[in-house]
Amino acid sequence: MLQITKRTAIPLSEIELSAVRSQGAGGQNVNKVATAIHLRFDINASSLSPLYKERLLKLSDSRITKDGIIIIKAQQHRTQEQNREDALKRLQQLIKSVTVTPKKRKPTKPSKSANRKRLDRKTKRSQTKALRGNVRD
Repeated sequence: MLQITKRTAIPLSEIELSAVRSQGAGGQNVNKVATAIHLRFDINASSLSPLYKERLLKLSDSRITKDGIIIIKAQQHRTQEQNREDALKRLQQLIKSVTVTPKKRKPTKPSKSANRKRLDRKTKRSQTKALRGNVRD
C-alpha cells in the first residue's frame, strides 16, 4: 500500500512498475543494467475517490497523459531499488498535492483611512513633481 494521507492509500497492484535502461552517460554499467524505473498509474481505473480523480485530471502536468495515465520515469540513482522508491515518492507527492483543498479567497476592501492616506501620498507626490517644471515669468 502506498499511503497518501491518513485515510487515503493506493494498493501497489494499481501501480505498474517496469525496469528499463537509463539514458545518458554512465559507462558500461548503464548499457548492461536496467536501473531506471517507469511508473504507470491509471487514474480512471484507480481506487481513489472521484474528487481526487477529477482534480488529478484537471492538473496541467506533463506527466499526466490525455488518457488519464500518470507516467513517471525515475533514473536519478544508480540502483533500481532507489529509483523505485523515488518514483513512488514522486507519485505520492503528486496525488498529495490534490488532496489539499485550497482556501476560498474572501474579497476585502481597504479601509477609509488607508484609502485617504493613499490619495494624500498621490497628491503630495504630484505637487513635488509639479514644482520641478519650468519656471514662468
